[in-house]
Amino acid sequence: MKRQLRRWTKSCLLPLSAILFVCVILLQNGFLLTTVSFGAGPVNDMSDNSNKGLRKLLEKDQLTMEKHQHNRSECVHRLPGCIIIGARKCGTRALIEFLKLHPQIISPNDEVHFFSNDTNYKLGLEWYREKMPPSCPDQITIEKTPKYFISAISPSRIHRMNSSIKLIAILRHPTTRVISDYTQICANKQAKNETAEPFEARALDRQTGHINPDYKATQISMYYLHIARWLQLFPLEQLHIVDGDNLIVNPLEEIRKIETFLQLPQEVNPESIYFNSTRGFYCMRKSKTGPEQCLGVNKGRKHVNISEKIVSRFNKFFRPHNERLYKLIGRRFSWR
Repeated sequence: MKRQLRRWTKSCLLPLSAILFVCVILLQNGFLLTTVSFGAGPVNDMSDNSNKGLRKLLEKDQLTMEKHQHNRSECVHRLPGCIIIGARKCGTRALIEFLKLHPQIISPNDEVHFFSNDTNYKLGLEWYREKMPPSCPDQITIEKTPKYFISAISPSRIHRMNSSIKLIAILRHPTTRVISDYTQICANKQAKNETAEPFEARALDRQTGHINPDYKATQISMYYLHIARWLQLFPLEQLHIVDGDNLIVNPLEEIRKIETFLQLPQEVNPESIYFNSTRGFYCMRKSKTGPEQCLGVNKGRKHVNISEKIVSRFNKFFRPHNERLYKLIGRRFSWR
């Protein structure tokens, strides 16, 4: 009796397994039986709607999987579609790190110095392309090298590569930028156990005591001269200027403007950017529960003390240069 029962069980299980296998195959291919008959009538409408919903869900998942596989196969090294050209000591590093929170923005970790460096430029565009991280068709690659801002040759070289490329410049109060520049020099000297030349000796004319226009840090802060050179080749609508002072206190507002400029959806949200009271500036995280990410200790350092008298003289010196900039770009900054 037991032997007959086992034979009967095996004979039932084999067809049942075959039926289950067929059902799995049908499900994987997005098909479902919309009606099942028991005797005279079909299953009710609720069961029919449930089957349709499940079929739609399976089809959606299959399309999503195919889309990701398609994108991965097309993720390659591409030339940048946008370049952050500077300026130095205006917050370019913070800016690119904030932008990299956006899933459609890709950027190399290091400054490439391709267009401003003759040795690198002679290596060719393929060398430059390989320096870019792989990006997918729906992503934009952004390269950042602040040296481009003051480089006389960079605008024409970039224009030769792509005349329709989008450019981003970030500017802050010109006097603050000069002091930040000098602070960087002091830090570099200190790291070598050297002493930097006093600020006054660099920034002021030794004979007259007036602002020294030949001091490189001062020249960089004459923004009008550099922006005018870029606008000789690129229309203003291809150049977005970030308010570097506002980026410090309201980074999300500046990121929103760049998302619009790049025609990207708004993906960077308030949960991704938060103020770190210990560091004294904004930091970031990829997700609400993700790890915190702040700039290195060499960023956001306290500036060296410069007398109010000299600061006022610099403000007065830059005022006409600022006015020329405002007229050129049709926009004003709150620089006193």
